[in-house]
Amino acid sequence: MTSAADGVREALRALCAAGLDWRVDPSRVLPSVADARPAAVLVLFGELDAAPARTGRPAVAADLDVLLQRRAATLGHHAGQVSFPGGRTEPSDVSPAAAAVREAVEETGLDPTGVEVLGTLPPLAVPVSNHLVTPVPAWWTRPSDVAAVDHRETVEVLRVPVVDLLDPANRASVAHERGGVRVRTPAFVVGDLVVWGFTGIVLGRMFDALGWSLPWDDRRTVQPPR
Repeated sequence: MTSAADGVREALRALCAAGLDWRVDPSRVLPSVADARPAAVLVLFGELDAAPARTGRPAVAADLDVLLQRRAATLGHHAGQVSFPGGRTEPSDVSPAAAAVREAVEETGLDPTGVEVLGTLPPLAVPVSNHLVTPVPAWWTRPSDVAAVDHRETVEVLRVPVVDLLDPANRASVAHERGGVRVRTPAFVVGDLVVWGFTGIVLGRMFDALGWSLPWDDRRTVQPPR
């Protein structure tokens, strides 16, 4: 019998194989795609201990979670934002997936032997820091303890229930300036946690493509944390 976890893993693997249109052309938002710095992030899903569903009609199991972290407020870019573990690709990394796992280990202390990489998604431009970032979906086959390793970079590591992110009451948009143009990007508000920017775009588009999203009021806007 196929478990809910197996279904999520296969759905994520199929999404990686099919690819995903981020609806953002890197050549239009980066000064030079060739000069952009390559990076990768680990989009790590797993199973929490029993967690109550907070949606009336959850699209996924109540115990499905995703690993996120809160960046230090003193960083030069994306200070204080909620992000996936990850960072810049190093010459020693054999692939974006290797870079994402290495960075996640360095930032959260997770055991890489318990991580199953399911593929990669097309890179997404982050113009504010001139990066071209590859999301690497993965499954936590054997969860390990995680915590912020270097508090100069990360202040908190979080396992966030996906049902909380999917709750229509927790969905919103952030309106902000990008290259002198006013844009709206997806956001998720769970308690005092505001997930927006690159991380919000990736989660929002993935949830839509996977068929997990529930109808929500896309007119609702929130201010990004300062």
